[in-house]
Amino acid sequence: MARNRAIGFEGALPWHLPRELKHFRDTTLGKPVVMGRKTHESIGRPLPGRQNIVVSRNRNYRSEGCDTAISLRSAVEAADGDEVMVIGGGQLYEEALPVADRMVLTHIECEPRADTWFPAWERDDWVETIQREERQDENNRHAYRVIEYTRKA
Repeated sequence: MARNRAIGFEGALPWHLPRELKHFRDTTLGKPVVMGRKTHESIGRPLPGRQNIVVSRNRNYRSEGCDTAISLRSAVEAADGDEVMVIGGGQLYEEALPVADRMVLTHIECEPRADTWFPAWERDDWVETIQREERQDENNRHAYRVIEYTRKA
């Protein structure tokens, strides 16, 4: 997410960071990923090597190569695995935040135009457990930090 909590603009990420995309792939590979319908449609295909679960209020929604669910709760119940990765969008993040016990967030050093934001959250409820900084370079236009948070007991 950007400094202004931006995570999307017109159905796409408002930045291009190949190194961060590799981190995303490495972090989610082999795990179930839960996403909203709009996020899934913006990606355009199932993410390989992961159980893809798309949440849509439309009970008839189907997408080849993906499981579907009508709520975050039913998506988590359908997930094969102990760790479920919620990968967007904004509405699904807002639903997941109160029940999450761990977050891996990328904090991007920019303030882009956006129409989708990560929800406001209480940092005092979380402990930073891992942090990695990446500098801007010729392929990655923005510096960023990947921080893992664990909810305080």
